Amino acid sequence: MIDFEALLKVSYGLYIVCSGNKDKGNGFISNSVFQVTAEPAKFAVCCNKENFTANLIKESKAFSLSVLQKETPAALIGRFGFKSGKDIDKLQESDVIFGKTGVPIVLNETIAYLECLLVDTFDVGTHLIFIGELVQAEILDDKKDP
Repeated sequence: MIDFEALLKVSYGLYIVCSGNKDKGNGFISNSVFQVTAEPAKFAVCCNKENFTANLIKESKAFSLSVLQKETPAALIGRFGFKSGKDIDKLQESDVIFGKTGVPIVLNETIAYLECLLVDTFDVGTHLIFIGELVQAEILDDKKDP
């Protein structure tokens, strides 16, 4: 027997995963981000194949992870979680920097960010799991909870 309510007990953070460049960038809300190795540090991101950012990650071979603070406003989550980058420029109203790899990094409500070079991709059906090697990371606010 599988009690699917048990799945609701698995804890997640919220992240904005971005990719692309200064000319064409996008991001999405993800709760499926985790560290997979320590030396060198590598992170996994799960992304729906239909997601606009999935193609940007494949093209740019890099992605960023913005760790959102616990009190992130619903409007920011809605922009990156419920709207498509095919229809709107999600980064237009955001505070964005471009990292070491050239990918956008969203700073709004971000307490830390990580930037990764794509090293592997796994097709798991409806989604892709992207594995990236950490090339840059910074804490922006160590007082707020993720």
